[in-house]
Amino acid sequence: MKPRVVGYALFTLLAVVSAMAGQAQAQTWPEKPITFIVPFAAGGGTDAFARPLAAQLDTQLGKRVLIENRAGAGGTVGASLASKAAPDGYTFFMGAAHHAIAPSLYPNLDYNIEKDFIAVALIARPPQVVVVNPDKVAAKTLAEFIAYAKANPGKLNYGSAGAGTTHHLAGELFKILTKTSIQHVPYRGAGPAMQDLIAGHVPVVFDGLGSSAGPIRAGQLRALAVAAPKRVPAFPDLPTAAEAGLAGYEVSTWYGLFAPKNTPPAIVDQMIKELQKAMQTPAVKEAWERNGSDVPDVTGPAFAKMVSVEIERWRKVATEANVKLD
Repeated sequence: MKPRVVGYALFTLLAVVSAMAGQAQAQTWPEKPITFIVPFAAGGGTDAFARPLAAQLDTQLGKRVLIENRAGAGGTVGASLASKAAPDGYTFFMGAAHHAIAPSLYPNLDYNIEKDFIAVALIARPPQVVVVNPDKVAAKTLAEFIAYAKANPGKLNYGSAGAGTTHHLAGELFKILTKTSIQHVPYRGAGPAMQDLIAGHVPVVFDGLGSSAGPIRAGQLRALAVAAPKRVPAFPDLPTAAEAGLAGYEVSTWYGLFAPKNTPPAIVDQMIKELQKAMQTPAVKEAWERNGSDVPDVTGPAFAKMVSVEIERWRKVATEANVKLD
């Protein structure tokens, strides 16, 4: 037998053995607790979806699904950590729209969201909402807020979940569309930003509805508009930005599950099946509706394609806003 033929046969044999090993591993998976790395502080929008989902998977899998919050640098610290985790099916990464923005803003990332991860599934996609502290901002409508911002350039601050997050870029997009000047104040996650907004330390946040829904219902925050093409069923009286006079302002803070590259395909496929099952349970559906999100069914290659499209979209916004980070 010629060397080239032998080499090809050996390669094929190894591929078959590897596939069989992966399938066997998937049949016994999980044998121990699974960790979801959440790259933001507890209490933010990522947590609002990660924790109910983890609780449901606990029940389905019969093993604990643990949340590990690793905040910092607009979610890139947690992403870096997750990219280096063992690809054994016991560590997953709860990424977000922020991670489609990061490639345009951070020139020295030590990971690549498209090459170092496997896109497993889109988990949620709540729209952004413009929320203000009612004691600090007199405006009752988005038009009134824009008029105030224009009349007071540089005097307003807006909080975000961190530099390079959707909160940050949503704020910059708002400034571009309204031709206003509002200063950015980054936090280590949506949770801390929300705490300071409620306390009145910052007057406005362009937040994901997942972390704002509770304070809005409690009357702690005033929502001026939702950055979505249509109204959100959970807040039927809240106008869209277009209805409020700001056409083109549409932003969602999507969340998705990723696995480190080289995680066995059979385990990824099994996780997709478990996620699809979990997302149809009443507990998860109710939590998603309460937090202003639909229940998406975008998995595998379709989710990976969505991430690529989002990376290009936010690259254009970052370029126009001239946002650069070290």
